[in-house]
Amino acid sequence: MRVVIVGAGQAGASVAAKLRALGATGPITLIGDEAAPPYQRPPLSKAYLLGEMEEARLWLRSPEFWAENQIELRLGHPVTAIDRQAKTVTVGDQQIAYDQLVLTTGSSPRRLPAEIGGDLPGVFTVRNLADVDQMRREFTAGRRLVVIGGGYIGLEAAAVARKLGLEVTLVEMAPRILGRVASAETADFVRKTHHEKGVTILEATGLERIMGQDRVTGVRLQDGREIAADFVVVGVGITPGAALAEAAGIALDNGIATDAHGRTSDPAIWAAGDCASFPWQGGRIRLESVGNAIDQGEIVAENILGAAKTYEAKPWFWSDQYDLKLQIAGLNIGYDRVVTRDLGGVSHWYYRGETLLAVDAMGDARAYMVGKRLIEAGKSPAPDQITSTPDLKALLK
Repeated sequence: MRVVIVGAGQAGASVAAKLRALGATGPITLIGDEAAPPYQRPPLSKAYLLGEMEEARLWLRSPEFWAENQIELRLGHPVTAIDRQAKTVTVGDQQIAYDQLVLTTGSSPRRLPAEIGGDLPGVFTVRNLADVDQMRREFTAGRRLVVIGGGYIGLEAAAVARKLGLEVTLVEMAPRILGRVASAETADFVRKTHHEKGVTILEATGLERIMGQDRVTGVRLQDGREIAADFVVVGVGITPGAALAEAAGIALDNGIATDAHGRTSDPAIWAAGDCASFPWQGGRIRLESVGNAIDQGEIVAENILGAAKTYEAKPWFWSDQYDLKLQIAGLNIGYDRVVTRDLGGVSHWYYRGETLLAVDAMGDARAYMVGKRLIEAGKSPAPDQITSTPDLKALLK
């Protein structure tokens, strides 16, 4: 059985490695449009951008691993088409045959429209190694950075810039930062951290355009203010990488739609990672996280080999900003109450009715660990236990 994997990120690498670990003996080809071997993405906007991590430390596996496991890497050339009838993918002028195809095509950052200056030199997004290599030279003490977007990517870029001595203004169109992903309580904690480090945060503030002729010189806000900038980082969300699947007639639903096993509408094609949506608690979700990419990729590998396992997502995320490690367990979708614990560390616990949904832990690894285990076990302590129990581990008994 020949397995071809399109997308050489965390999910694609996980599929390939798991197939070999499970004893698959047929040809495995992992195709990526970047020249770099499969690498970690989270450190790009943190340690790598800060200059604290070399490129080789980003790599998910050593070069020897791929060779020793007879996994063919085809890097630096995108797949441009899928022929489902012939069971081939097109790379350049070549057709590569498959018996089972896995789409791990990730996601791409949303860009600002060219008509408002989104394509000016000096305007950057943060998604891959090339993006960060391009912008690293801009992060020089004393320069002025404007960040557009108050999600995790924008906030992480702001934190790196301040640590390196830049002047930073962050502009968020929504009423507050982290509006789509975290409670007002968590946003307040993160905002205070950035204010203390000297970041100017402008919320409920729309962008009119990015200014400049040959290069960005600043931004004009919808209220008429103008802010000078030496460069701009845009973090306004991502789009799932579903174009290849769509062109091939594969069903989409907030990305590439899969069943509970990771299979798409074509029985010979699977999907995993940022690009894939899957059934979850009576609905359908798509998760953008390392944990999901690994776990979903490994389940797909098992199911290609006939395991017929259902993917049970266990969401977890993290964000590093300055010395703050924000760790998140669960999904806060549909919460109606937030309980704050402030005993040796701050954490916010999301409830819907009496059911614990998620935990945001700010520099409190124990709260994260306990919360994650409680959520995965389907246990929901009473909110007053969260706020008053000295040792949270007692709640696991």
